[in-house]
Amino acid sequence: MKKVYSALTVMLMLTVSVAYAQRTISGMVTDGSSGEALVGVNVIEKGSANGALTDLDGNFKIEVADGAVLLFSYIGYSSSEVTVGSQSQIDISLNEDVTNLEEVVVTGLATSVKRSNLANAVASVSGEDLAGKTNIQTLDGGLQGKVAGANILNNSGAPGGGISMKLRGITTITGSSEPLYIVDGVYIDNSAISNGSNTVTAASTNGAMTTNQDNAANRIADLDPSDIESIEILKGASASAIYGSRANAGVVIITTKRGSEGKTQITFKQDVGITKILNPLGTRPFTSASVLADFGSAAQAQYDAAAASGQLYNYEDELYGETGLLTNSKITFAGGNEKTKFYLSAGRKDEEGIIKNTGFERNSIRANVDHKISKFVDVNLSTNYILSKTQRGLTNNDNAGVSYGVALSGTLPWHDLFPNENGIYPNHPANPSNPLATRDKSTVADETNRFVIGSGINFNLLRRENSFLQLKLQGGMDYYNNESTLHFPEDLQFTIGNQNGVYSRGNNVTFNTNLSAFLIYNTTVGDIDLTSSAGVNRLDQSKELLTVQAQQLTAGQQNLQQGGSLTAFHRQLESQDLGYAVQQEANWDDKLIATASVRLDKSTLNGDANKLYAYPKVSLAANLTNFDFWNVGLISQLKLRGAYGEAGGVPNPNAVTFVQPKFTALGPLNTGGNTGAVVGTAFGDPNVEPERSKELELGIDLGLLDGRIGYSFTWYNKKVEDLILVAAMPPSSGFLNQQTNLGALENKGIEMSLNALVVNNSAIKWNTTVNWWTNESEMTRLDVPAFNPPGGGFGAGLGTIRLEEGKSLTQIVGTAGSSDVVQLGDAAPDFQLGWSNDITFLKNFTFSMLWHWKKGGQNVNLTGLLTDFGGTSYNYDDVLDDGQRLGDARVAAFFSGENSTLFVEDADYIKLREVSLYYSIPKSVLGNAFNGVVDRVRVGISGNNLFMDTPYSSYDPEVSNFGSGGVLQGIEVTPFPSSKRMFFHLEVGF
Repeated sequence: MKKVYSALTVMLMLTVSVAYAQRTISGMVTDGSSGEALVGVNVIEKGSANGALTDLDGNFKIEVADGAVLLFSYIGYSSSEVTVGSQSQIDISLNEDVTNLEEVVVTGLATSVKRSNLANAVASVSGEDLAGKTNIQTLDGGLQGKVAGANILNNSGAPGGGISMKLRGITTITGSSEPLYIVDGVYIDNSAISNGSNTVTAASTNGAMTTNQDNAANRIADLDPSDIESIEILKGASASAIYGSRANAGVVIITTKRGSEGKTQITFKQDVGITKILNPLGTRPFTSASVLADFGSAAQAQYDAAAASGQLYNYEDELYGETGLLTNSKITFAGGNEKTKFYLSAGRKDEEGIIKNTGFERNSIRANVDHKISKFVDVNLSTNYILSKTQRGLTNNDNAGVSYGVALSGTLPWHDLFPNENGIYPNHPANPSNPLATRDKSTVADETNRFVIGSGINFNLLRRENSFLQLKLQGGMDYYNNESTLHFPEDLQFTIGNQNGVYSRGNNVTFNTNLSAFLIYNTTVGDIDLTSSAGVNRLDQSKELLTVQAQQLTAGQQNLQQGGSLTAFHRQLESQDLGYAVQQEANWDDKLIATASVRLDKSTLNGDANKLYAYPKVSLAANLTNFDFWNVGLISQLKLRGAYGEAGGVPNPNAVTFVQPKFTALGPLNTGGNTGAVVGTAFGDPNVEPERSKELELGIDLGLLDGRIGYSFTWYNKKVEDLILVAAMPPSSGFLNQQTNLGALENKGIEMSLNALVVNNSAIKWNTTVNWWTNESEMTRLDVPAFNPPGGGFGAGLGTIRLEEGKSLTQIVGTAGSSDVVQLGDAAPDFQLGWSNDITFLKNFTFSMLWHWKKGGQNVNLTGLLTDFGGTSYNYDDVLDDGQRLGDARVAAFFSGENSTLFVEDADYIKLREVSLYYSIPKSVLGNAFNGVVDRVRVGISGNNLFMDTPYSSYDPEVSNFGSGGVLQGIEVTPFPSSKRMFFHLEVGF
């Protein structure tokens, strides 16, 4: 104990002995070419945590010691250093650098690094690139086409998202390949919670109340993208190893906006837009003769009568042809002084869908505060409350004929499904459900109340001329209560005499907390800068899902107590992770930069909850242009880099039932009125271990013409060992299967980025960026026979994903003219390319556009088959090479089970993801008009998904009937169609 007191005394003496002549330095930072003020420039006292940001007029103020070195850095500009002498005013200009070499990138739990010194290909997306050019619906959707190495697709076009993002391929089969999200140090839950609609759709025929076919939205949609300052994406284990057993699928680090010193800035934004279906398929071109040939004389008489009276209806347009109104309002307050800085925002998004009675609403309040208690202690607080509401309708797979798309497939133009003058809907003559009645009278909704709170306190324990010691304490919580409501009244066609009405209430609660404590010590020895960090991190997660459903409803009632029968679904899960991490960074004069770290993790989800698993990392970057021997003036940067790291994936519980692989689950049993339990059919494995990614990454970064052109090349090899799969057990065991470590997989890929400042003069400035990437996967070890994973399709006769040793993880197999099963395609693309352009012209106009090309890859399209059954397919009468009509051929293929090639289609596309044009009113005009009250006004127009070119025969090749699981992608069954969105924007600053 005496040694501890002695150490504390010495540390206190060192801290107190650090005394400098402190004084205030002020100044202004401007653009080197235009002379305009730069807002939000980081002004940091080198070697310390002391810093400031420039305000709206480019001004800053900071208190430093004599002889201090100020580092000025700003995204998109080359940084600059100035030594403080006797002056009290420092004005400086920064020059643009499209390679972003001086950008500071957050890559770990407690430290950051300049991009020019990175040994990994960490993707960065600024808040402006994410949400400053058009109104994106969700955060993850706003990343589409912008990140090399990310396969991001819409699982459906329903309001409120439903996005799947996989970084550098698939990393698990039974769990989720979604990355870990960190927002201001808080671990964010991104679950997709089923609403219980399987009770009426019977999409999953096992009788479960919930299923991954319920078209759920993932909860990252709750976050307001316009509050985000920047996003860093650690795409593989070589970068994400410091996050340990939760980082198998990569990490997305999100930093929200903060205040800056200076006058309070008030900004109001208003977006108003509309949404329409992106790619309507149209209807089958019937004639009286074709109706007679395919449907008989009775149908012909109905057709002729409807045609004569003008009552032939386009039911695709009736269901999917709404013009939805989109509004987004946002007000922010930001400012502060040298002690306290704040950022406050309030926003409301209200979006209608292209289907009547669907939409997404989000109300968000954020308060971020930073306070410097003294030069030794500073604190920060980030708080966010969100209320989001979603109405997603009833789409996707359905075995009861009740979802909109399935009911539409059997609806002919001469069917009259509209209500009469008394509001009574007729029964559908060819289907169990009238889709117009289901749409108009049912409720499929959920509401989420969410609190995300993060807080940190930094102790500057030691500050000397060439070293500092800092203690960082960080904590956070993510709590949300998701409530779902389903109501299918007793007078719907499909409930009469069956369920006689269904009313359902779900109450799903998630509460996560995380705590961390890290010591960071930095010192300089000669030309080598050393940064050491060590700390501990704890994550606690609690989930509870509860759904209660009533059937046999009393007429006109929406009340669980008014049902004749009640069923309940209730699941709980609690887990705890504990990790210890140490990291050493060494930087030799920005020439050689090396990092080594190891993280030790344990989790209650592992078979042995007390066993520590080690996740190491090493990396090296060499900036050849910083060496004395370099004399090639054309090349401003040449960096060689390499990194190796390992990350884990804890054994994931089942997303719906919460059953963990290490436990043998018990089910409820009622015998003669006595309650009990019955042993489940899946045998638990108490020795199950986490899945482990091992990734080697090699790359080169090249800069030309003083940073006007930048090129990056990355090759990676990511192997996942101890893959958790399901194996059949012998009948003598008394169990059907066991989930345990049974395989391995590999992802290999290439990522390339080219960015250039093509034109830069007083009349026009044009930045362009091209990202190109590809990924190939392989099942390298499989200890069980090849199998079709649940959710990978509906059998070889229709085309399905199959897991097979030596083959791609996303291969699609099926029949091709016989009962033999062969490979028909692959759900993964050959490559993807994103091309973005930002052009400023005539000083006050800005234009941007983002194109996204996905080349290769196939889908299993079963929407066409269902419309073939109803005789309604828009392309039913297309003639194949053998003379058959396409609709006839697909129906015959289904019944024979020997030609699934007709259901597997190419899923290439080219999309115009984003386009925008803005005009900023000159400050001189505003000054004259508003006497200096209004600082800035910007107006603009923009659009999302305005154009798509694809050979795919359905609404959109971006689709997944089974949600966002590991290999679940590219299976289509009557989805919610995608939409295009157009906006008018107004932004006013005070």
